[in-house]
Amino acid sequence: MEDILNEAGSVTSPKGFKAAGVKAGLKRSGAPDMAMIYSERPCAVAAAFTSNLFAAAPVVYDREIIAGQGKIHAVVVNSGNANACTGERGLADARKTAEKAASLLGCLPTEVMVSSTGRIGVPMPMEIILKGTELAANALSEKGGKEAALAIMTTDTRPKAFSLEIEVGGKVVTLGGMTKGAGMIAPKLRPAMPPQATMLAYVTTDADISVEALRTALARALDRSFNRITVDGDTSTNDTFMVLANGAAQNPTIQAGSPEAQLFAEALAVLAGRLAKEMVRDGEGVSRFVEVNVTGAASDADARKCAESIANSALCKTAWFGADPNWGRVLCAAGYSGIAFDPYKVNLDMQGAPVVRNGMDAGTPEKELVKLVSAKEIRLDLNLGNGNGAFTVWTCDFTYDYVKINADYHT
Repeated sequence: MEDILNEAGSVTSPKGFKAAGVKAGLKRSGAPDMAMIYSERPCAVAAAFTSNLFAAAPVVYDREIIAGQGKIHAVVVNSGNANACTGERGLADARKTAEKAASLLGCLPTEVMVSSTGRIGVPMPMEIILKGTELAANALSEKGGKEAALAIMTTDTRPKAFSLEIEVGGKVVTLGGMTKGAGMIAPKLRPAMPPQATMLAYVTTDADISVEALRTALARALDRSFNRITVDGDTSTNDTFMVLANGAAQNPTIQAGSPEAQLFAEALAVLAGRLAKEMVRDGEGVSRFVEVNVTGAASDADARKCAESIANSALCKTAWFGADPNWGRVLCAAGYSGIAFDPYKVNLDMQGAPVVRNGMDAGTPEKELVKLVSAKEIRLDLNLGNGNGAFTVWTCDFTYDYVKINADYHT
């Protein structure tokens, strides 16, 4: 299904959605820094948020909205300030932002969700935020999806937005998405369902779908998308993945457990997976995208621990940057991952070439391996020989630019 993704699509590709991206003045660079997504039709919503205990004020606010099980009409997003570690003032500011948007759009404050990304620990400049909210509301357009994707960026080098179409009950249903995130990326998102880099990701759809089916689809998509990526191993205070469905396609309502629900869930997973991969490819200073496939583990959970251990290893990541086929670092990271396996049953392939067999050098010449790991996209296949568990993580290398970007971020 990934081959039907529309590179020109965005959150305004589905019927009934408008969006905007504007310059409010939050960023010293003068770049766009506030976005809005809006549907005149009320939307069913599903969302997942950071598991970081220092959850930002917008995350706390949005969790309350989700717990209320109501419909929403809009999302307001600002970049340049995370509104995290800002206490009661930060929560009040998130509510004020929603109230301002609601007054401009003619809906209730509880029908507006809020997201923020940027520097942690700085109070929100509410004069700028409220002005930006008004600018965004006035700029809403059915063609504003790409501008919105641009406005939510922080250290990203390019906007990331796509769409795809499926057929449900004889009607064309469209899903459109956008995401941002280049650093502080190792999402551990938890679905928010009653009772209960930042990376920011939003998917809109004109599907008519029950809340139960929508939330089930989001939960299933997580481990095939955002929960299998890592740039640097850091889980942000603001991570958010949100799906809005307004029913404008007028398809027969998709109910949980139906074949149509399965089709929709697959489409959502494909779109979210592409958005997640693009975040890694555009990670801070990234020069190589790396896919780590672990199989043969005692369980999928064990395979995941092992894959994440390798993907977050600074020694592995710096070796990938240097196109150094140092397979010992991969085995080392697997060995300290905390899972049980027999080291003498382990096999490792790089780009399909045998590197390790039964825990020892497979004999492939190093010059050949250097050529293979010099590619912009690298695949590692590690078989632990201990069961049927499997998991894939998408990650990247560590470069000089990553250090420079993060050394200079505050100043």
